[in-house]
Amino acid sequence: MVSACLMGEKVRYDGGDNRVEHDLLLDPANSGRVFSVCPETAGGLPVPRAPAEISGPGGGEGVLDHKARVLTVEGADVTAFFLAGAAAALSTALENRIEVAVLKENSPSCGVNTIYDGTFTRTRISGYGTVAALLKRNGVAVFGESELDAAIAMLNAKC
Repeated sequence: MVSACLMGEKVRYDGGDNRVEHDLLLDPANSGRVFSVCPETAGGLPVPRAPAEISGPGGGEGVLDHKARVLTVEGADVTAFFLAGAAAALSTALENRIEVAVLKENSPSCGVNTIYDGTFTRTRISGYGTVAALLKRNGVAVFGESELDAAIAMLNAKC
């Protein structure tokens, strides 16, 4: 599973993408092996949309445990959309027996290892986004886009 924005899909909050030029993502032979997902749009959010960050303890795990929320820069609570998107991503992973996910670092949905701290000052903290946390809880190995080689090594070891 790969974050749709990393595949070049224009699903970022600002209507852009985070395309990564890598053989795994560009090789047409992988079209049946690589599942693209944007949990934020799958959860019902539009493109473009207001920037959002996790507010409260625990990052994405805190959101899953109802101890934190996802808020837009204007203060709107969009937690339900993020939870719906995480559930959709997990459903895709389970239905397709996905064991490895490469997700967009720092994102409130897909963040791996670091996310923004909820102050909208671009300050990063350790933690996972909602999707990364839910996938991890369900046995999917999650990697950020800077860890593509490690993800590929894991995939190759499983084949």
